[in-house]
Amino acid sequence: MHLKDENKTITIGEENVRPGEEKLVSIKIDRLPTGTIIDIPIYVFNSKVPGPTLLVQAGLHGDEINGIEIVRRMLDKKHFKVTKGCIIAVPILNIFGFIHFSRELPDGKDVNRSFPGSKLGSLASRIAYHFTKEIFPQIDFGIDLHTGGGSRSNYPQVRYTATDKKSEELAAIFNAPFTFSSDLIPKSFRKTAFSKGIPTIVYEAGESMRFNEYAIEQGVQGILNTLHHFDMLAKTDDLLPEKEETVYLTNRRWVRAPTAGMFLPKIKNGSDIKKGAVIGIVTDAFSRRSKEIKAPFNGCVFCVNHQAVVNQGEALFHIGELA
Repeated sequence: MHLKDENKTITIGEENVRPGEEKLVSIKIDRLPTGTIIDIPIYVFNSKVPGPTLLVQAGLHGDEINGIEIVRRMLDKKHFKVTKGCIIAVPILNIFGFIHFSRELPDGKDVNRSFPGSKLGSLASRIAYHFTKEIFPQIDFGIDLHTGGGSRSNYPQVRYTATDKKSEELAAIFNAPFTFSSDLIPKSFRKTAFSKGIPTIVYEAGESMRFNEYAIEQGVQGILNTLHHFDMLAKTDDLLPEKEETVYLTNRRWVRAPTAGMFLPKIKNGSDIKKGAVIGIVTDAFSRRSKEIKAPFNGCVFCVNHQAVVNQGEALFHIGELA
């Protein structure tokens, strides 16, 4: 029995992490065809002082490495050694995808479309099942770290659930450059967390398989903001001490390629845009024809597709109006 003023014990698998302990535990998943066991390493930093339990996870998609570096950097800098509450840190959830430089698992399944999972389902479903069973009962809120998929580069942004006031508050605390609400995706980690009453935000920054230092710094800063807000960490010098308040966006839409050709963006990601301004062109390789892409309204660009050759209808810019 714990004392009334003592934090709770965290139990993952058969491992107990008692108040005042730090442990590296794991969730065993499967084996490689070679017989090598694959598990999900999980760091638990459990303070003696009662407080909230925060999940910080990355690598739900194996090729999204900026989030993985954010968690690694915070482990390296000892930022998770909390003085109150508990941190559960998962550097790489999708180990199989990380090994294969892939968003998905070897069978093509997406873990983030497989929650809450099934004990006897596909590999993705089994990973989601064990994670749901072992982690969700432990946590009070979560931060899920992602990057843009494919060649799409996301300017640092946080997404929250519009009908979950606590996730909106958590997004404001994180204070990314851009913030907006987004719909819950069926069978996603965030939707399952929402169904269990666990406020969760998604941090999106950079693009897959490329490190982006600004995206990493903003992610570290946002997590530090969260830890400081809940008094989980002794006050330290902020990484970005003069950081501006987040910009809220609404009326989001994709601007798509008007024709096939080579795509040349004319603005930087994160920039303000004015209605009618040329923000990119699509041209053929012989300079015989080109089409300008114009901003449909005043707002901001928060994602740019870096694919050099595009087909008609491909998403090129994700834009939003100021809320």
